[in-house]
Amino acid sequence: MVRPCIPQSEFMGRFGRFQDEMRLCGVDTLMVIGDEYRKENIRYACNYWPLFERGIAIFDEGHDPMLLAAPEGELTAHEMSVIKDIRVTKECAAVTVPEEIDYPLAQYTTLKKVAAELRTKRLGLVGIDVIPVGLHRIISESFGVEIVDMNPSFQRLRLRKSANEIACLKEAARLADLAFKALREATEPGVTELHIAGVAEGEARKAGAEAIIFSVVASGARTNTIIPRPTSKVIEDGDMVMASLAVQYEGYVATVEIPFAVGDASAATVKVIDTLMRAEAGALRHLRAGERMNGFVLAVRDYFRERGLGKYDVYPPLHGCGCSEAESPYPDDATEAVFEAGMTVNTDISLFGMEGGSNRIEEGFVITEGGSEPMSPMVREYCAEWLASH
Repeated sequence: MVRPCIPQSEFMGRFGRFQDEMRLCGVDTLMVIGDEYRKENIRYACNYWPLFERGIAIFDEGHDPMLLAAPEGELTAHEMSVIKDIRVTKECAAVTVPEEIDYPLAQYTTLKKVAAELRTKRLGLVGIDVIPVGLHRIISESFGVEIVDMNPSFQRLRLRKSANEIACLKEAARLADLAFKALREATEPGVTELHIAGVAEGEARKAGAEAIIFSVVASGARTNTIIPRPTSKVIEDGDMVMASLAVQYEGYVATVEIPFAVGDASAATVKVIDTLMRAEAGALRHLRAGERMNGFVLAVRDYFRERGLGKYDVYPPLHGCGCSEAESPYPDDATEAVFEAGMTVNTDISLFGMEGGSNRIEEGFVITEGGSEPMSPMVREYCAEWLASH
């Protein structure tokens, strides 16, 4: 089985689009910064994913791309990154450690030396919103030029997905489906939330997931927490379970979540699940190229409001997905933008604080000219079975 990936040729094409954005923004050097917590842009730029240090990808009009890494990440950078000019700098060292770590075998450069080599006149920065003040100061002092926020450029570039990106998202969704199926099979009275989370995470890893970005698991009264972490709480007969898994494959993240109950569920719990199912079913027709994004949002929210449930609807029911679990677009009631073919989105339809508990539905779709293509067959099958039997 040949598993999907982003080939080097696609990264080379991205490099060309970066150059186009640089010219539009009037910058001659582009710096893309990422770390373990915000890896999406640097992963998109060059396929590097720092573990607990930083990475800085640099693109310049007059030089080949380079990647700055920390000493402990240098070998991983060579293993992962499509950029071959990799240099080690202390500015990329462990992001959570205030002390300066001694690496006696490291061959360091500095941002100041890199700046002298590049002779930048105007610097574009992706990641300006997440870097610490100290690093921003070092960059500013090293380059001594105007710094331009190019986050909007990267958000625009990542908005529509290539065929390879969609294939990676579909594989992430397949792994998430397998994991969620294992979670449901393991859920019974007497086991803990941590147990079923562990079963799901292990299944995803065994099947090829490179990371579990998060596991949301709660049962019974704990479902009233919007994003609960699994605990040692024992699942009881009649409990509704809130469980979602965000699974990463080749840098792309798919999330699945379906509301379900264990054993003899109350009528109030069944109402929560059924309402979510029917709200999504009625809104899916709005997922198509050329349709205004707020059409989906309003379809869900109007369904809740018509049933007197608007006060339990706490945030918009749709967001983009890709290198981040949640990314643009994130439409609300007033969004006038339209869906475009090649966008990938994740439903996030939720109700919080109802008598029967709280829950939501999450699954990914590819926007097409004729509608949308689901990426999680398991979720679609579950929803269809529920609607046919209730």
